[in-house]
Amino acid sequence: MEKLLTVKEAAARLGTTERFPRRLIAERRIRYVKLGGHHVRIPEVALSEFIAAGTVEPVTVAWSDGRAVA
Repeated sequence: MEKLLTVKEAAARLGTTERFPRRLIAERRIRYVKLGGHHVRIPEVALSEFIAAGTVEPVTVAWSDGRAVA
């Protein structure tokens, strides 16, 4: 069984307040597990996938005389 994170733990890993992961859940932008009532957990894998989906790879640019060259 995969590790489930509380909203507080997910926020700590993201470096945000608890409000951010709660908003992700409300907007259904991240997978989560409902444990009855108002209790939810975020699978550790889902948090990693969310981070990977938002990762932007750097672009290598060559410069000549202060200008970018293709």
